[in-house]
Amino acid sequence: MNGDSFTAGEQLVSPAYIRQGREARRGHEQLIKILLEKGKCPLEAWDESTIELFLQELAVMDSNNFLGNCGVGEREGRVASSMVARRHYRLIHGIGRSGDIAAIQPKAAGSSLLNKLTNSLVLDVLKIAGVRTATSCFVVPMATGMSLTLCFLTLRHKRPKAKYIIWPRIDQKSCFKSMITAGFEPVVIENVLEGDELRTDLNRVESRIQELGAENILCVHSTTSCFAPRVPDRLEELAEICAKYDVPHIVNNAYGVQSSKCMHLIQQGARKGRIDAFVQSLDKNFMVPVGGAVIAGFSNSFLEEISKMYPGRASASPSLDVLITLLSLGASGYKNLLTERKEMFTYLSSELKALAAKHNEHLLETPHNPISLAMSLKNLNYEGGTAITQLGSMLFTRQVSGARVVPTGTSQTVNGYTFKGFMSHSNNYPCAYLNAASAIGIKKRDVDIFIKRLDKCLRLCRKEKHLGAEMAGDLQATKEDVTELTQQLAESLQVEAEDQQLLT
Repeated sequence: MNGDSFTAGEQLVSPAYIRQGREARRGHEQLIKILLEKGKCPLEAWDESTIELFLQELAVMDSNNFLGNCGVGEREGRVASSMVARRHYRLIHGIGRSGDIAAIQPKAAGSSLLNKLTNSLVLDVLKIAGVRTATSCFVVPMATGMSLTLCFLTLRHKRPKAKYIIWPRIDQKSCFKSMITAGFEPVVIENVLEGDELRTDLNRVESRIQELGAENILCVHSTTSCFAPRVPDRLEELAEICAKYDVPHIVNNAYGVQSSKCMHLIQQGARKGRIDAFVQSLDKNFMVPVGGAVIAGFSNSFLEEISKMYPGRASASPSLDVLITLLSLGASGYKNLLTERKEMFTYLSSELKALAAKHNEHLLETPHNPISLAMSLKNLNYEGGTAITQLGSMLFTRQVSGARVVPTGTSQTVNGYTFKGFMSHSNNYPCAYLNAASAIGIKKRDVDIFIKRLDKCLRLCRKEKHLGAEMAGDLQATKEDVTELTQQLAESLQVEAEDQQLLT
C-alpha cells in the first residue's frame, strides 16, 4: 500500500488507526530500504513477516506476475502447480540470461534484484568470516564439485596449452572428478606425515611444476576443509609458489567458511602470493538445502569471466534460500553460530579424547585441522576381523550420521586412477581410525549422544573381538585334536598291516 491507499483507507477506518498501521508498515519498509542501499547482511535478524513482504514485493516486479501480462514466448514463467509457485514465492524466471549467470533479465527485475542482492550479502559474510579483501562473489546453482569444474573451464581459455592440474591428495571423489570432468589430468601430490598429521609436500609441488613446465599446468588445486588426520593445505606457501611460477591457484574451501582458521589461510595466501578463486558449499556453510555454491575471488574481471562461462540461465532456488537464511539470522546470528561451532569443537575434542583413553585408543594429534577429529581404532584392527567396518554399520543403524570409519589397506579406483589407502589421504597411514566433525549448527546434545552411542558400540566390538579370538582358539585346538587322532589312526593301520604280513 502506498500513501494514496492509506489516505483512501481513512474514509473507512479511523485516521488514527490508519496512521498507526502506516507507521508499522513504514518500519518494514525502512529495513528493506537500508538493505538495498547498503547491500550488506543486516546486523540483527529480520522477522518472517518482513522477509515475506520483501519477497512478495520482488515477485510482483517479474513479468509472470503482472496483472495484464500477455506471454507469447517459449519461457514465460508459467507454473502448473500453485504449490510449486508458492514454494518459490512466485519467483519463477530464475537468474541470469543465456550468456551470463550474472546478467539482468528485462522481464524479471525482481529476480535480478534478488540475485544481485544475494551475491552482495554473501560477499559481506565472507568478509565477516575472515577473507576481508575478497572483491567479488556469486552464487551458482551447482554443488562444490561442478563449481570447481566451471573455474577450471574458465582457466582453459586463458591457458590453452595447459593439460595438468597439480593436486595435493585429498580422498574425496567430487573434487577429483571436477578436474577429470573439465578434461584435465590430475597430478597427484602425496601428503607427508608429520606426527599424526598429513600435510602438503611443498617440495614435491614445486618440483612437479618445474618438471612439467609452468605453461603446461592449468593451476594448483588446493584444499582447506578436510577430514582429519589430513589438515588444510599450506595455502600461504602454495600461493607463493603459484606467484613465483605464474600458475593460477584455485582453492576448494568446501566447508571452510565456518572456520576462521581456513578463512585466515585464504586471506594470507591472497596477501602473500596468488589465489585466483575459492569455492565453498552453500549447504555446509549456511545450512540450506544441497544444490548451491559460492565462487569468490580477488579479481572482479576473473569472476566475471567465470560467470559468463556458465551456459544458460540458472535456478534461483539456492540464491533465494541463502538470502532468506541470512535475513533470518542477521550478521550477529551467523557470528553466534560460528562461535558456538568453535566451542563445540573443543568440547567434542575433550569428550572424544576421554573416550579414546577409556578404550585404550588415542585421539590423533591434528592441531591444524579446525573442524574434523580422528580417533585411532588400532585395537579393532586385528587380522581377519571385521570389527572396524562393523563399527561404522553399528553407528549408522543407531542413527549416528556423519561419522566415518577408515580401515587400513583399502584401495579404490576413481576414473582410472587407483588410490591406495583410499579415505585416509595416504598410501599407508599407520592406523585405522574414526572421524567426527564439529560443523556449523552442531549442539552439545549431538556430542553427548554421539559419545554415548560410540562408547556402547566400541564395547560391543571388543566383546566380538574376544569372542572371535576364543572361537579361533577353539578351532585351532580342534584342528590339533583331529591331527593327533589322524596320526594315531595311521599308526594303528600301519601296525595292523605289519601283523597281517607276519601271519601271511
